[in-house]
Amino acid sequence: MNALDLLKERGFVKQITFEDELYEAFDKGMVSFYVGFDPTADSLHIGHYIPIMAMAHLQKAGHKPFALMGGGTGMIGDPSGKSDLRKVLTVEDIDNNVAHIRAQMEHFLDFDASKPNCAQIVNNADWLRTLNYIDFLRDVGAMFSVNRMLTAECYKQRLERGLTFLEFNYMLMQSYDFLELDKRYGVSLQCGGDDQWSNMLAGADLIRRYYKGQEAEKHKSFALTFQLLLTHDGRKMGKTEKGALWLDPNKCSPYDFYQYWRNVDDQDVEKCLGLLTFLPMDEVRRLGALKDSAINEAKRVLAYEVTKNVHGEEEARKAQQAAEALFGGGASGGSVPTTAIDPAELAAENRLLAWIAKVGLCKSNKEARQNIAAGAVTVNDEKVTDAEYRITPEMLEGDGLLIRKGKKSYHKLVKKA
Repeated sequence: MNALDLLKERGFVKQITFEDELYEAFDKGMVSFYVGFDPTADSLHIGHYIPIMAMAHLQKAGHKPFALMGGGTGMIGDPSGKSDLRKVLTVEDIDNNVAHIRAQMEHFLDFDASKPNCAQIVNNADWLRTLNYIDFLRDVGAMFSVNRMLTAECYKQRLERGLTFLEFNYMLMQSYDFLELDKRYGVSLQCGGDDQWSNMLAGADLIRRYYKGQEAEKHKSFALTFQLLLTHDGRKMGKTEKGALWLDPNKCSPYDFYQYWRNVDDQDVEKCLGLLTFLPMDEVRRLGALKDSAINEAKRVLAYEVTKNVHGEEEARKAQQAAEALFGGGASGGSVPTTAIDPAELAAENRLLAWIAKVGLCKSNKEARQNIAAGAVTVNDEKVTDAEYRITPEMLEGDGLLIRKGKKSYHKLVKKA
């Protein structure tokens, strides 16, 4: 199967430039492609997972992935979809974030240098931080039309609220990345989320303008955008009560990660199986066709497979066992988020509602009180309706105290050793 057909079948593809020619390029041999990652945090989140999975599928099909870390562009900030000016990070912050993301990337892509299509990580700081501004304006800036840039979707929202010249440069910088990767590594395809379409078109257009005549034929460039991870009714997926669904286990535990996918809407299961797992499409379609209570089988498979890809098989198995133990009425499960409390902490604060807020099951004591009053809180499978419920040291002995809020949120309190 042509790599483009593979991506289409699994639901990745949103927009393509020169589709017929890209089909031909994939048929002829190895295509070098890249995806850019903005290092504004020290971890990737589920929004990055779609392009990572697409990169993995393309690599398995024989093509060569480049993961471009935005060590240079990250100092400006992408205005796409943003209503406010992004906080400008220091060089040290960005370099630290790049190092963490680089380590995460190695869980998904094959970096074996002995293979011709081995994955490579590159950093645009290597060419952007030392760029001569006058040369850049003359060689690259002259090829951009301000009138055309102002019509780009990525700037429209910001224009209404005020677009800084700093942000206005982002499109030029990202386009220059594509040109540099073409020069250095022969990269001919840029991939990314569909919110990057305007920037990607600008990059492909820069390469076309930069090379003349026969040279331009040797440097054909393409853009391919992926579907954003949305629910069936158009809402962005990957947001929890505690924030973003991070790939770092220290920011989002494997158990919480597993539970998110175990509880997706029935109508989103087949789409998620196609995008987020490596299961064959025949199996994806079989699981996606299950109805009523049988769809729970598909949700268990989805949660296990995605957690395995991100956190490894052992953590996925532990999360699955913990979830099944809890939903089966037990209070065991080593992967359940757990907080160890020492006697001094408990002596200073022993109200259940305060600990519900402290461990993140609720955002505040007020919200915890409201949940208790509504009968949404249980302690070791016993419903609690008294807002003044107190935790005693004895409750933390043994297996500890299992708090449940609603049907999906759990946290265990244990005695600190």
